[in-house]
Amino acid sequence: MSNDPKDDLQTPEQSKASPVPVWIFAAMLLVLFGSGVYFDRHSGWFDAQVYAPYRTSAELEAYQPKSGAAAFFAEGQRQYSIICASCHGDNGQGKPGQAPPLADSEWVNTSSSKRVEQIPQLGLTGLIHVKGEAWNLQMAAMGVGLSDSDLAAVLTYIRGSWGNTASPVTDDDVKAMRALVAGHPPINGEAGLKAIKE
Repeated sequence: MSNDPKDDLQTPEQSKASPVPVWIFAAMLLVLFGSGVYFDRHSGWFDAQVYAPYRTSAELEAYQPKSGAAAFFAEGQRQYSIICASCHGDNGQGKPGQAPPLADSEWVNTSSSKRVEQIPQLGLTGLIHVKGEAWNLQMAAMGVGLSDSDLAAVLTYIRGSWGNTASPVTDDDVKAMRALVAGHPPINGEAGLKAIKE
């Protein structure tokens, strides 16, 4: 190795690196642009229609498949919206002149579900008080046409929604109650409800 510093200097020809051809940059840009267009058209990530009609992740989560207790509760909500909501309201607040509220009802929030199991199976007629308000209407036996599982799901939904915190109702509870009250007349008002031993 030479000690002469001049020997370490490169000539201008040696220091010139070969430039990358411009066509390579152009080709890379075209490939990236084409990939982006393809991704946009086929993946749907940038298309608002993929997410419509959902506006939040919580709203989307509500429609995701469920299992176990969550699926049972969701089925109860579905059955409630079909059978009960037209009278008791989507929010369980009831409708004046039609049906009393189920939300925060003293007849729903009980340790035992025996009364609420019998009401849809037998129907209810006559005067009752719900949250201090008198109701004198008739309710048909809406639960007669439901399976044990569907009726249990509806009652579980009612007892666990709108601030209600009562225990769930099982298929076996409904089945046993169905056998017990078969052939009974409709429940006669508040006195009839109170006669059902919790």
